[in-house]
Amino acid sequence: MSDSDCESHQRAGSAARGASRLAFEAVTEVARIVEGMHSNIAATPLPLGEGTDGQTSGITRLVYDGIRNVTGTLGYGVDQALAVLDQIPQAGTPLPQPRWDAVVSAVNGVLGDHLVRRENPLAIRMQLRRDAKPVELGEAVGPRPLLLIHGLCMNDRAWRRHGHDHGEALAEELGFTPIHLFYNTGLHISQNGRALADRLELFFGELADPIEELTIIGHSMGGLVARSAYEYAGQLGHSWPEKVRRIVFLGSPHHGAPLERVGNWALGMAEMSPYIAPLARLGTLRSAGVSDLRHGSLLDEDWEGHHPRVRNDPRAPTPLPRGVACYAVAGALPASYKAPGLAFIGDGLVPLKSALGQHDDPDRELRFPDGHQAIFPDIGHLDLLSRQEVYEQLRTWLSD
Repeated sequence: MSDSDCESHQRAGSAARGASRLAFEAVTEVARIVEGMHSNIAATPLPLGEGTDGQTSGITRLVYDGIRNVTGTLGYGVDQALAVLDQIPQAGTPLPQPRWDAVVSAVNGVLGDHLVRRENPLAIRMQLRRDAKPVELGEAVGPRPLLLIHGLCMNDRAWRRHGHDHGEALAEELGFTPIHLFYNTGLHISQNGRALADRLELFFGELADPIEELTIIGHSMGGLVARSAYEYAGQLGHSWPEKVRRIVFLGSPHHGAPLERVGNWALGMAEMSPYIAPLARLGTLRSAGVSDLRHGSLLDEDWEGHHPRVRNDPRAPTPLPRGVACYAVAGALPASYKAPGLAFIGDGLVPLKSALGQHDDPDRELRFPDGHQAIFPDIGHLDLLSRQEVYEQLRTWLSD
C-alpha cells in the first residue's frame, strides 16, 4: 500500500474516532435536554416563567442517569478501540484529502472550541500551507509572500472556486508567493489572532532570505483574524508587522453579521419558556468563533466576562493597522441596494456597512479611504472568491 493510501486510511480512522466521540457526547446532551423538558413540564403549570434545575427525581432520575452513564462508558470504549484501528492501514474507508478537509473544517467551524476542550482528534491545528501541504520552518517563500486567510467553516482549498483562485492568479501576474492559513474557525478570533501572530513571528524569523513585503487577503472571518493578529503582534513586540504593506478584506464582518444576532434572538425567546428552555442548550454548543461574529470581536477583552448573547456591543474600538494600506471589498445582492430597508442583507451574510467598516459611532468607524473601497452589485459572499471583476480590483490595488 502506498504512503498516500496509508494516510487516507489513517484519516478515515481519525474521522471515525472523532465522529464517534461527538455522537456519544450528542446522546448525552440530548438526554440532558429531554430530562430538563421533562422536569419543567412536570413541575411548572404554565408555559412561562422560571423552570426547575433541569433534573427529575426518583425512578425517572435513575433512568436518565443510566442513559448518561452507559453512554459515557460506551463512548470511552469505542474511542479507545478506534484509536487502535486507526493504526491499521486497512481499517476504515479511504477519504480523499479535499473531502476530508471540507468535512473537518465544517465541523470545526461549528464545534471547534468543543473539540479542543475534549481533545478530539478532529480539532484542527493551525498551520501555514502551500499547495495544500504544510510549509516547513525555513522554507523559501520568495521576497513577496501573499498570505490568504479563509473564513468560517472553510479551509485553504476554498480559495479555488469555479476554477479560479485569486492567489494563483496574483502569483502568475504579479509575482506573489501564495501561502494559506489553515485554522480552527470555531475558536475565538482572538485566540486564532494571537496564534497567527506568534506563528508568523517564528516563521519569518527562521527564513534564510528576509522578505521584502507581506500582503494579506482575508475572506470573511479571515479578515478579522488578520486584524487581531496585527493587533496582538504590536502588543507582543513582534517584528513581522513591519513588512506588512497591504491588507485586503473580502466581505469581512468588521462590525458583525445580523444572522448571528437573529440566531441568538431566537434562543433568547426559547429561554422565556421553561418548557422549551432546555432546547436553548443546543444553541450554546455554537462555537466561540461563531459567537464572535455577533459584533466582530477581535480581542480577548471583547468577549471575556460578557455573555455570548449580549445585545450591547462590548468591544473596545480597534482601528485599522496604522501604516498599512487597507482595502475593503463588499458584495451587494439586489435586495440590499434596491430596497433601502434591506441594506443589512449585503452579500447575503455580511451587511454593506459592516464589510466597509462603517459605524454610527465615530470611534468605531474604520475609515477606509474612498479609493480603497469597492462594492460589487449582484455578488454574494462566496462569489467574492471567484468573480473576475473582484479579481481585477485586487490586481489593480496590489500592482501599485
